[in-house]
Amino acid sequence: MKIKNAIIYTSIIAAIGCYPAAASMLDYINPADPANTPSGQYNTEDILIPQKAKLTRNDIHNHYAIGMQRFMQANVKSAYMDFKIMIETIVPNDYAYLKMADEMAEIGFFTLSEDAANKASDKDIAYTQSEDIKQFYFPKTMLEPDDEIYLAEIYSNIIYNAQSKEATAELIKNTALLAKSDYANYLAALGLLKTGDIKNAEIYINTALKSNPDNLNYQKLKIEIILQGSKPKNALKYLKVLKENKLYTSEYIKKINQLEQYTLYKTEKNETLKKYHLGYYYFLLEEYTKAARTLQGAITTKKKTNREVYALLSEVYYMQKEYEKAENFADKSLQLGGKNKQASFIMGKIKYRNKDFKEALKYFKDAESKSDATASAWLAMTYERLGSSEKAKEINAKILKEHSDCALAYYNVALQDKEREYEYLKKAVAINLTFIDGWAALTQNAIDKNNIDKARKYLAIVKYIDENDFRYYYYQGLIYKMKGLTQDANFYFKKSLTINPDNELVKKELGI
Repeated sequence: MKIKNAIIYTSIIAAIGCYPAAASMLDYINPADPANTPSGQYNTEDILIPQKAKLTRNDIHNHYAIGMQRFMQANVKSAYMDFKIMIETIVPNDYAYLKMADEMAEIGFFTLSEDAANKASDKDIAYTQSEDIKQFYFPKTMLEPDDEIYLAEIYSNIIYNAQSKEATAELIKNTALLAKSDYANYLAALGLLKTGDIKNAEIYINTALKSNPDNLNYQKLKIEIILQGSKPKNALKYLKVLKENKLYTSEYIKKINQLEQYTLYKTEKNETLKKYHLGYYYFLLEEYTKAARTLQGAITTKKKTNREVYALLSEVYYMQKEYEKAENFADKSLQLGGKNKQASFIMGKIKYRNKDFKEALKYFKDAESKSDATASAWLAMTYERLGSSEKAKEINAKILKEHSDCALAYYNVALQDKEREYEYLKKAVAINLTFIDGWAALTQNAIDKNNIDKARKYLAIVKYIDENDFRYYYYQGLIYKMKGLTQDANFYFKKSLTINPDNELVKKELGI
C-alpha cells in the first residue's frame, strides 16, 4: 500500500465534490506512450483560448470530472485545456478558485495553480492558502510550458496507468530536464518507488531535496521511500523534521497528520497498534466505514489500548452523525480510567449538542491540550452559552496568542468583537477554507451592512460547500427581502424551514 496511490485521487475529487464521468460519456482516448513523447514536443500555443461563457457550480463539477478523466488517461494536453477554460470561465468564486489552485498543484499544473489563485478577489484569504500550496507542492524553479505538460503526462502514467516503468525510464533518459528541474527528480523518485527500485528512488528524491529542501511533498515522498526500504524505522526521524514545518491551513496540516499515522502503522510491530494507526489514517482520510471496521479489529483485552481505540471510534461515529454510538464509545473509553482527551472532547461535543452546557464544560476542561486549541475553543463557546462572556474572551485571547491555526477561535472572537468581526472571520476561513460557519457568518456580516453583492459572493461559497445547509436558503430569503421581493423571499424561507424546522429566525420571518 502506497500513500500516494491511496489518497491522491480521493483527495482531488472529494475536494470539489464530484466524480469522474462514466467512460461511455467520453471519447475513448488511448493513454499516451511517454517513450514516444519527448520533452519539447508539446506546443502550448495550440491550447485553445478559453471561451467567455460563464460556468456555474454544476457546470464546474461536470467539466472538472471530464478534465480529470482525460488527465487520468494521460490525455494531458486536453486536460490542461479543460482546466484552463474552467479557471477562466468560472462564475467568480474565491472558494472554487482556491480549490482549483490546490488541485492543479497536486497534479503538476503549477501555472494553472497560480492562475487560479490569482483570480481570487480576496487577497488576504488567497495569500494564506497560496503560501501553503506553494510550500507543499511548488518546484524551486517554475517549469517551461512544454516541460510542465510533459511532466504532467509522466505523472499521469506513473499514478493512473500501467506505464509507470516505461514513463520513469523515459524520464531518467532526459538528463537535461533532470539537471534543471527538482520536480523532474521528484517524479523520477515517485516512479522508481512505484516500480520497487527503492535504492534509486532515494537517490532521485535526495537530488530533488538538495535543490528544494523546503518542499513538503518531496519530504513526504522521502518518508514513503524509507518506509518501503530495509530500515523503515528511519522514517520516524524524518517525520519529526517534517512536522516542524509551519503550516497555516487545516487541509495541509491534515495531510501531514495522515502521513504521521501511516508512518506509525508501517513501523509498528504490535498488530493491535498497527490496526489502531491504520484506523486513524482512514479516519483522517474521512473513510469512516473503513476506519470503524479497522478499529473494531483492534479491540483486545488490553485496557490501555482499548481506551485509545474506543476514543477514536467515538470520534469516527460522531463524524458520521451516529451520536448514540459516539457517546457509547466515548463513555467506554472514559470508564477504563486514566485521562483521554479525545474521548472527553467528543463527550463534551455531545453534551453541548444536547444543550447540557454544564456537563460539556467539565468534559472540555478535561480535553484541553497545549498542542491543539480546538477543545479550548469549544470551552470558550460553552462559557459563552453559560453567560460567562468575559471568561470566553479570556480563553479566546489566550488561544490566539499561542495558536495561529485555530479557525474556531478566530470565529469565536469575531462573534464577540463586532468592530473586528469581518477581519477575524476572514482569518477563520483562510485557515479552514471549508469552514462553512465562517462563510455563513461573513454572509450575515455583509447583510448587516446592506452589502448585497458581497453577501451573494459569500453565500455562493456556502452553497459550494453544502447546498443543503439551511442557512443558504435563509440568507437567500433575507437578500430577496432586502430587494423588496417578498414572494421570492418567502419561497427561500420555507425551503430553509423544510431543512431545519426548529430555526426560530426563519419562523419569525414567516410569521409562524
